[in-house]
Amino acid sequence: MRLADIVIPETPAARAALEAATAYCSPALLNHSIRAYLWAAAYAGRRGIAFDAELLYVSSMFHDIGLVAEFDSHTVPFEEAGGHVAWIFCAGAGWPVERRVRASEVIVRHMWDKVDVTQDPEGHLLELSTGLDISGRNPQDWSEDLRAEILESYPRLGLAEEFTACITAQGTRKPDSLAGGFVRNGVAARIAANALDR
Repeated sequence: MRLADIVIPETPAARAALEAATAYCSPALLNHSIRAYLWAAAYAGRRGIAFDAELLYVSSMFHDIGLVAEFDSHTVPFEEAGGHVAWIFCAGAGWPVERRVRASEVIVRHMWDKVDVTQDPEGHLLELSTGLDISGRNPQDWSEDLRAEILESYPRLGLAEEFTACITAQGTRKPDSLAGGFVRNGVAARIAANALDR
């Protein structure tokens, strides 16, 4: 599979989600969000996993929006804050309530250790793709050529340093959150060792 084989949904909601993410995310965080979708869609394509491309794309664009200053909640974990932002965005996009809830679920679940593909294919795919992009988990699941092509088109731009600072701040301020657990369990070292940054 090549980058050109990955289908980007061309719906009004998908285009607006990219526009919103571009407006609020740093260049590094924006490229991370785009790569999260690309890794996920490529993984699904190679393994025959059926998924809702628009739902996955919109969720990918907002999965880390809770890390940016404008949406950084002092009361809930960043993934829950991002889920709330997505719910409101999807309401504006005219999605029914059930679909808004699904976007929120996918975003919250990307922080889980594992998401059952039979119960939530989009959450499963986003959890896997962000695991690769942030901590370099299981790079062998994507071909070397595809990894090189995606990284050339959407470079990392210092994501490791920026994300480490963000997740450390979240974990410090919200020690009972999943981010807090990640920080205590050495996520900074895993991010620093990510082979995608070599």
